[in-house]
This record gives sequence, structure tokens and C-alpha cells, in this order.
Amino acid sequence: MSKRIEEVSEEMPSAGTSIREIILENFMSYEYARIPLREGLNLIVGPNGAGKSSILLAISVALGQVYTERSRKLSDLIRRGKEIARVSLVFDNRPIEGKRPIPYSNSETFMLSRYLRKDGSYWFEADYREIDKSEVVRLLREFGMNPDNLLIIMHQGMIEELGAVSSQLRLKMVEEAVGFHEYRERILRAEEELKGLTSEETSLSQLIDNANQAMEYWKQIYDRYLEKKKLLEHAGLLGKELLWSKEAKLSKSLQSVDDRLTGKAKSLEDLRDQQRRGQEESEKENEELLNREVELRKLYYSLVRVEKERSRDEATRDAAKRNSEELQGLLKAIDDLNLTYSVKSARRPKELLEYLLEKGGREAEEAGRRKTDLDREVSSLQPEITRVEENVKRSIETYISLRVKFEVLAYRIKVTESEIRELERSAKDYRDELEALRPDLEKAGARFSTQRQPYEVSEELKLVSAQLQKMQDIPEEAEKIYNDYTGNIEELRVKLQTLQENRKLLLAELEGRKKVWKEAIARLLETVNPDYQSILASTDATGFIRLEEGGGIEEAGIELFVGFRGTAPTTLDPFTQSGGERSVALMAFILSLQSRIVSPMRAMDEFDIHMDPKNREAMFKMILSHIRGRQGSQYLVITPSILTVFDKTAHVITVQAVHGATEVSELRAK
Repeated sequence: MSKRIEEVSEEMPSAGTSIREIILENFMSYEYARIPLREGLNLIVGPNGAGKSSILLAISVALGQVYTERSRKLSDLIRRGKEIARVSLVFDNRPIEGKRPIPYSNSETFMLSRYLRKDGSYWFEADYREIDKSEVVRLLREFGMNPDNLLIIMHQGMIEELGAVSSQLRLKMVEEAVGFHEYRERILRAEEELKGLTSEETSLSQLIDNANQAMEYWKQIYDRYLEKKKLLEHAGLLGKELLWSKEAKLSKSLQSVDDRLTGKAKSLEDLRDQQRRGQEESEKENEELLNREVELRKLYYSLVRVEKERSRDEATRDAAKRNSEELQGLLKAIDDLNLTYSVKSARRPKELLEYLLEKGGREAEEAGRRKTDLDREVSSLQPEITRVEENVKRSIETYISLRVKFEVLAYRIKVTESEIRELERSAKDYRDELEALRPDLEKAGARFSTQRQPYEVSEELKLVSAQLQKMQDIPEEAEKIYNDYTGNIEELRVKLQTLQENRKLLLAELEGRKKVWKEAIARLLETVNPDYQSILASTDATGFIRLEEGGGIEEAGIELFVGFRGTAPTTLDPFTQSGGERSVALMAFILSLQSRIVSPMRAMDEFDIHMDPKNREAMFKMILSHIRGRQGSQYLVITPSILTVFDKTAHVITVQAVHGATEVSELRAK
């Protein structure tokens, strides 16, 4: 909650310093001047154009007043023919109750200077150390001094501006001048914070609505995600089933191949055994055939020999027969010759022929016997040859049959071996497939018992994959996003509830701060109104100051009411009162505030420009009475009028133009 009025008042700046001297160098009409000031009232008097207003302008420039920087070029303030000007304010920095007003300066005085150049540049110095304007503003704020506030520094002709400002701005000036700006700032901070909370609450409500809409969308996505998750789980199970069904099929196929290999190996062994036995039989039969061929060959040789002998004997017999016939013919010839010629010499040839004939007969007889023997031998050989030939033929047939059987067995062995190699390749392929499948099976986990064939599982997996394909747009983070939205919405709701509670608390605090502000302003007006009315009464006028609350603190304002010569008080405005009457009312307003203004220095230039002599004299009396004896405050009043009212406590400074330069002097009281 806001602090009470008394607490805020304790934080108001204390008027602990004053300007002891103004030093002007090449500033406007001043070549060099040192203008001493005192606490209390300082009156600067002199004819028009002498340079009085330049003194207040110099103070404003040194303090960084915005008005002076906006209304003219700073370079125009430099004395003609000079390149640089300086304005210095020497502040009293003597300790008060053991504490210096400007704590970071250990000197009895503190000098604030501003330098101006013809090129438009400028800079500030504090005790000859360059500083920036923000440091100047911070320093003045510590004294409650704002040079831009018309209630603190009022230049020539600005009293009309004070009357023309809005009531809202007038209230802000009053608050700042009397040190109540903290109330406004606290209320504005609270309103800004409340506005921020309200805006945040609205944004948060909108955010929750948007989040709810988004959550509904993500709820649908999440439902599809759960369906997709189930399908993925099912696809995973189908994948395992497919792996194990492949394993089962491969194992079954491998077992079948192994069984067939075992059968083929046994068949091959039997075939080789049969081939071995057939080889033995074939070799044996071949040996028998060879023997029989040898026997047949022998028989053929014997038959040929016998036939040759028969042919030779038959030739011999034929020759013997021919010889016998020839010999008989020779014997007959010899006999015939003997009968005819009785030749004695033919006896020997006849004996020889008879011998040869006898010998040929014996040989023919012997050949006949041999022929008989040979015929018998031929007769005996022919059945034997026939028998042996039949045996050879049977042996050949048997051998051929055995060889054919052997070749058939060899072919069957070759085919069986080829089948075994093919089966071994198949077994190797199955084993390789099983081995390649092993890592996936290990990942798949425990054996998945299934009776289905791989193609059946694969078809179902294709259907599931097709369904998953339709859900590929569903992000993997759908669950996280949905849960995040759910959690965020709950957090937002909690935050919204906290915001609503804080807004209620802040609203209550704001109302409390406004109440404190109203009470402070009400007390201020309770204090100021009697003075305002008393000052007006000295000029035969009545009036009052009223707070116009409006809809809020920014709409609230201070309205001045005044009535002259018995008329009822009306709102101060340019259309109802004359210039002099407005000046009187505004001066009454300013003077009534003097006891509450916290700035140690206040200044006004030619406030009486529109006043008649009577009102001017009355205002001077009021100024003297309100300022006299006020400790810790410094007043600077500039007027071109001849003083008809004088107070010995006033510090009077005269300003005169001498040969184009302004000279300043103090008027000493006698």
C-alpha cells in the first residue's frame, strides 16, 4: 500500500542551499559581472533594456532550462564579437547539521557552469569538472528544483502563460513545486502496472483461448498419434512375427534340405557300392571274356592250322594224284617203248618211276589218313568253337550289360552328387539367410510363435504400413506438444488467477494511493486557500482554489476562481478577467504556495506588467510579507517599476546599461 502523507513529506528535499553568486562572462550585454545573491528576497531593479531579464535567463541557461533552449539559439546569447560565453552559479555548500547540501563536494561553495560556443556547442562543468546534462538534472532534483516549472522560475511575460495552461498542467506544476509529485508518480506507476496487469490478463485470457483452440487441434492430432502409436506397435509385432516366421520357414527349409542331403548321401553311398560291385563284376566278366576270347582264338588258330593242314594235304594228294597219273603215264610210255624198241636203258627210269609212284601212293595214303584225322579234328573243333563263340557272345553281352549298368550308376552318382551340391548350396543359402537374420532376431527378443507364413504376415504388414503412410504427417512430438499445451494451459490458468488476484490487490492499492493523494491535495488546498483569499482581499477581490478531480489523476486539475469589485468568483480565463486582474489572481496563487514550495530558489520577472499602481503596490506588500523571515529560501524578483514599498531585509540589485555594457551594483540600506 502507498505511504501515508506524513511519510511522503519526510522524503521531500530539504532547502539546504542557495545561490551565493552569479558570474556572467560574455553573456548577452554582460562582458563580465559578478552578481551576489542572498537568502531571502533579492530585488533586481533597473530600466527596461538594462539587462535585468538577462540575469534570470543566465540562471535558467546554467540550470539547463528547456524553455531557454527551445525559444532561441544558445549561440545568440553570446556577447557580440565573442566566441565563447560562460554562466556560473556559485551555490552555498556549507554544512548544515554536519552534512553538506552537495555531499560529493568538500568545498564551502559549489560552482555549476555552462559554456556556450558560437558554433552552437555547449557543455556543463561542476567545480571545473565536465559533466553531462543528466547529472545537472539529477543534482537539481535532489533540491526539488525544476527550472522548467513556472512556479519556480517565471520569465518575463510568462505569468500569462501560467494563466493559459490547462488546469491539469497547473496541478502537475503545483505537485512538483510542493514536493507532491511522488504521489502522482506512485499513482501513475500503479496505474501503468495495473494497465500492464490488465493488458497481461487480457493477453493471457486470449492466450488461453488460443491455447485451448490449439489444444483441441493437437488433441485430434494426439488421438491420431495414439492410433499411429498402436499401429506402430502392431507393425513392430508384425515385424517380429515376420522375422520369426521367416526364421521358422528357413529353419524348416534347412531341415528339409538337411534331411534330403542325408537321404541323398545314403543313396550316393548305395550307388557307389553298387558301382563298386558292378565294377568288380565287370572286371571279372571282362577277364572271363578275355579268357574265352583267348580260348576262341586258340580254337580259331587250331581250326586254321587244321584247315591249312587239310589244304596242304589235299594239295599234296592232288599233286600226288597228278604225279601218280603222270608217273603211270610215263611207265606206260616206257612199257610201250620197251615193247616196241626193247630198250634196255629204260629199266632204270622205270624203276625210279615205280619207286616214285609207290612213294606217291604211300604219301597219298598217308595224306588220306591225315585228312581223316584232320576232318575229325575239324569236326571236334567246330562245336567247340561254336560253344566258345556262344560263351564269348554271352560274356560280351554280360560285360556290356555290366558296363551299361556301371555307366548308369556313374550317371546316377553324378546326378546325385550334383543334387547334393545343389542341396548343399541351398543349405548354405538358408544358413546364410538365417545368419543374416540373426541380429534382427536378437533385437526382436524372445521367439515369436506363429503358424502363419511370411507372405501372410507381410501382406498384413503392408496394410498396416499403408495406414501408417496416411499418418506420416503426424509429428513424433505430438504427444509432447499436447502434454505441453495441457501443462501450459494449466500454468496459464494458475498465472491468470494470480494475475487477477494481483490486479485486485493493485486496484485496492491504487485506490489507497489515490486516497492519499486526494488527502494530500485537500490538505494543501486547506492551507493555501486562506492565503489565496487573504491576498485577493488586499486587492478588493475574492476567490478560491478548487481541485477538479475529473475521471482520474491525469484528468484532475486545479482551477482558480476570482471575482473583483464584489462580483461572484468565476473561473480564471482570458475572456472573463482583464490582464491586470489575471496577473493579480495568479500572483495571489503563487504567493499562497510559497510556504509549501520546496525549491530553495524561486524567481519571477516583471510579474506586475499588467497591474495598475494600486495592485502593484498591494502585490509588493504581499511579497514582502510572505517572504520576510522565511529561512532557507531564496527569492529573486525582477521589476522595472519604481519601488514604492521597501523592506530593509530585501537585497536590492540595480542594473544599468553603460556604454553598451551592463553594470550591476548592490543598493546598500542606510
